[in-house]
Amino acid sequence: MKVKTVSLAVVLSLISYNANAKEFVLTDTEKNIAKGNWSISNQDLGVNGNKFTIQNTVLKGGKQDGTELLTISSDDFTIKLIPTRGLGILSVVGDGVRMGWDSPVDEVVNPKYINLESRGGIGWLDGFNEMMVRCGFEWTGHAAQADGMMYTLHGRAQNTPVSKLIVDISDKTPHTITVKGLIKENTFKKSNLETWVSLSYVPGSKEFTVHDVVTNKSDYTRDYQIIYHSNFGTPILEEGAKFVAPVKEISPFNDYAKGGLNTWQTYLGPTKGFDEMVFNVYPFADTNGQTQVMVTNKAGDKAAGIAFNINQLPVLSLWKNTDTLKQGYVTGLEPGTSFAYPVTIEREQKRVRQLEPGQSTEFTLTYSLLSNKDAVTKYAEKIKAIQGEQQTKVVNEPMAKE
Repeated sequence: MKVKTVSLAVVLSLISYNANAKEFVLTDTEKNIAKGNWSISNQDLGVNGNKFTIQNTVLKGGKQDGTELLTISSDDFTIKLIPTRGLGILSVVGDGVRMGWDSPVDEVVNPKYINLESRGGIGWLDGFNEMMVRCGFEWTGHAAQADGMMYTLHGRAQNTPVSKLIVDISDKTPHTITVKGLIKENTFKKSNLETWVSLSYVPGSKEFTVHDVVTNKSDYTRDYQIIYHSNFGTPILEEGAKFVAPVKEISPFNDYAKGGLNTWQTYLGPTKGFDEMVFNVYPFADTNGQTQVMVTNKAGDKAAGIAFNINQLPVLSLWKNTDTLKQGYVTGLEPGTSFAYPVTIEREQKRVRQLEPGQSTEFTLTYSLLSNKDAVTKYAEKIKAIQGEQQTKVVNEPMAKE
């Protein structure tokens, strides 16, 4: 599937510096810059309004030795980013509500300690503990051996340190903070994808925006895929928690998921022996292609929401892993260009997109932490408005077999 070229202005807006911003280059491999431990605050900048601090910390010891953790804090809201791990989002906490989960992986593992091809191509799991993981961009999905190579689980982006790391702080109210990183998936004779990933946050708010621009830097047409693997555990996930979305069509990922098709909208509490259960979802959207989904606790006063555009991200994988707390009690709401089948299946089913030489494409997602009943209700009302009177089609059989 071919995509439209992103305008030059869009690309430049992400990779060039804003004239109305304070700019701080923390990493630049071309200039041999790696500032490591670093911090800045609104007081340092003489900025009035909501207080904020931004701190980059180099972790020490164990498998996280050398990993950088960049923390944005404002009032009672904290975002933790991992430049060493593709600028993934470790966790977000506000008003006592966490967006994130408790993985058995309890360190922020440096990619140098991960072998993606271990355990038959699922070594990616040795570092998996983030709230949001970029699965892509050269490929994503379950591991597969094909084309003379191993397509490891969910690609390489999340285990690629950024080659550039830039923090921009707008001089103008509301002093938006934008963190940008450059992920290079460059391999001789194979991939030459470069992706500017970013997160923008307005101090004092309870939401943030992820905006990524992928560019094919090679002289040949190249495939790309992306799944934004967004993961939530307690206190949002619990027995009776709900997945709320404007669903056009839902089907089980495999035969195991067929057993949960009648209860796909609700969750169990921690359940020993519960295997991963995944559903393939096509969402409805408004006339502009915008849609939104959320997971909410049983009482409906804590939730995490994701808004995105189905022209960019046409499908969503719903991942339920309601195993024991120690094993990793978590659900994933995963907008993507593809489902989580191996790339070989996704190619057959025409969901793998391509970029022409020099072509770019973009993705924008807005995450919301909803920490009271009123906020959850309003978010749900917007979802209900998108669904309207349109019916959900439930397909009983998986669309593919691995």
